[in-house]
Amino acid sequence: MNETADKIVKRLTALKSLRRPHEQVWRDCFDFTYPLRGSGFTSDIIDAQEGQRKRANLLDSTATDAVRILASSIMSGLTPANSRWFGLDVGNESEDERRWLDMAAQTLWENIHMANFDAAAFEAVLDVVVAGWFALYIDEDPDEGGLRFSQWPLAGVYCSASKPGGRVDSVYRCFTMTAEQAVAEFGETEVSQKTAKLAKDKPDEKVEFVHAIYPRTLKVTNPRLAKNLPVASVHVEVKEKKTVRESGFHEMPVVVPRWMLIPDSVYGVGPVFDALPDVKMLNELKGMELAAADLAIAGMWIAEDDGVLNPRTVKVGPKKIIVANSVDSMKPLQTGANFELSEVLTDQLQKAIRKVLMADQLQPQDGPAMTATEVHVRVNLIRQLLGPIYGRLQAEYLQIMIERCFGLGYRAGAFGPAPDSIAGREFSVRYISPLARAQKLEDVTAIERLHMNIAQIAQAKPDVLDLIDEDATVRVLSDALGVPTNVVRKTSDVEQLRQQRAQAQQAAQQQQAAMQMQQVAGEAMAKKAIGAA
Repeated sequence: MNETADKIVKRLTALKSLRRPHEQVWRDCFDFTYPLRGSGFTSDIIDAQEGQRKRANLLDSTATDAVRILASSIMSGLTPANSRWFGLDVGNESEDERRWLDMAAQTLWENIHMANFDAAAFEAVLDVVVAGWFALYIDEDPDEGGLRFSQWPLAGVYCSASKPGGRVDSVYRCFTMTAEQAVAEFGETEVSQKTAKLAKDKPDEKVEFVHAIYPRTLKVTNPRLAKNLPVASVHVEVKEKKTVRESGFHEMPVVVPRWMLIPDSVYGVGPVFDALPDVKMLNELKGMELAAADLAIAGMWIAEDDGVLNPRTVKVGPKKIIVANSVDSMKPLQTGANFELSEVLTDQLQKAIRKVLMADQLQPQDGPAMTATEVHVRVNLIRQLLGPIYGRLQAEYLQIMIERCFGLGYRAGAFGPAPDSIAGREFSVRYISPLARAQKLEDVTAIERLHMNIAQIAQAKPDVLDLIDEDATVRVLSDALGVPTNVVRKTSDVEQLRQQRAQAQQAAQQQQAAMQMQQVAGEAMAKKAIGAA
């Protein structure tokens, strides 16, 4: 046992007690949507068989389908794989600096989506919709190079923030390995003597570890050792309280965004939390409906025990003869089920669930292609629905992830040498995803309305057009619409092109004037010759 390991184990115990009151809510949210993803929130780990049993208890898939649609919409709106969704800025950059930053952003975007980001991020977004938070670990791929994304199961992740209401900056991840795997991962001399012995005698015995990631209090300028990097990374064997690996990161390697914060907590809840009462009621209603359908299909009978007919031994079925004293001794009994009311209640609950989870508004609409106005209205609707959560995801998810990925790529030399003028300047992220562009569509709409209105005024007073800077207008529109920067010419190139055009026009005018002068001189000479004759 050492001091660092002892502190980490004690902190882990405290974090577990702080998280415990919320776990039942997250477990219910998973049980009624994606049961297998809630593995670990109960006392036992859910295996495939237990997951299948829990899945069989779900009698309606409305919530599951709505969660999938919302997660897909967030993925396609925030981080689409088919178009670049972010850029890099350093503030007041020159056009050469802007082109290097765009090249770096393009390279970074390609590397992110060439890795396993799309698969890991979708599972992470499912967790944020259901439970309200997720943990995504980002590091270099030790085998193939490039980036590697790992979506950590929520049941084993414990978080804290150094500032009230701030970002999560300390993450403790609990996990188990076999003794044999532990020795192979950390080395026989680094693990405890007990684990080293287990690796020889009982190699499949499970051993618990915790990976603690937290900011270091002591800052070292230009650190050369991983142990001095700004973010600490310590692996501890929990039971023996032994540090088996100590390292560090330049940036926070784990992103932990929250959908909606629980008061006085670092954790969150998702939209499934709001829909959970309706989801439970719908599942209960479906259970009663199936029970009533079983009675309606198989039938229910009433029989008189008259000494001849014994109801306990009668079996009703096709081609069976029932011996009775009277035909009135056995009669079918009406169930009293009202399937029309059940259908109405089911429809109301399904609509309420889909509304809370925004499935009806976000799902692509069937039918003919929408007009430009319909597209604009739909984009505005999506922006209104996802705008508030987009701001939080942008700050707690995208910003941290891009900073981490950029740091890994820059240190690996993936972007080539940067202009000297950029050295030492802080960069910021500029978002150009569909959701980010939707936030800027008000500028596009305002410019379009201005041009429509000013066109009418210009018919009576053409000088009013002098108020509009057309160059600035085009640049604002191209930025709001996410047009690649290499499509729009640099200011210096535009000035050179216009200067060349003006020179060409001036030369053409001079040539035309010379030709006119020659023509006039020729006509004068002809007249003079005729007069002399």
